[in-house]
Amino acid sequence: MYLVKTPWWLRALYPTLIWQIPTKEKVIYLSFDDGPHETATNYVLDTLAKFNAKASFFCIGKNVQKYPAIYQRIINEEHAVGNHTQHHANGWKVSDEIYFEEIEQAAASIKTNLFRPPYGRIKRAQIDTITNMSFQIIMWSVLSGDFDLNLSPEACSNNVKNHAKSGSIVVFHDSTKAWERMSYALPMVLAHFSNLGYRFEAIPA
Repeated sequence: MYLVKTPWWLRALYPTLIWQIPTKEKVIYLSFDDGPHETATNYVLDTLAKFNAKASFFCIGKNVQKYPAIYQRIINEEHAVGNHTQHHANGWKVSDEIYFEEIEQAAASIKTNLFRPPYGRIKRAQIDTITNMSFQIIMWSVLSGDFDLNLSPEACSNNVKNHAKSGSIVVFHDSTKAWERMSYALPMVLAHFSNLGYRFEAIPA
């Protein structure tokens, strides 16, 4: 169970987290979680380049260490990077000590002040500590649902096309699990919003 569009009441419950980027311009902020991935990340980068689009990649530390050249490509092509913990830790299920250690381990490889909690799961007490670690905690406005094995690629594309607007932070995944839906939906989304006069930017650090 997940909500494609983040409801106002959830944003109100956690007002210090970043759910969208205030703007009057036609800008959408695409983000990709769980990479780098040997196939998916290169596909995403190639596709973004075709539309002169920038995005934000919330990377898992162990994957950065496994695919350093792909991670460096993300940086070289001027996209933003974010910390997504070392092993995709669930903040609701591990101790605070382990969670913060996971973030610090990832920070050794990922130089950024952007952090996104895996699964979007984070405790209130963890928020304060992570903020004090000089991170901005980035959530989202729209979930593509590309991680949902029961969702069709077309529905994944429509989730974004029907709900994203100026200032939206949209989540995709550069992962094996999401590949079938993401690889179909991403170019569709880029083409749709480009035709409407939108541009795509990285989340500002």
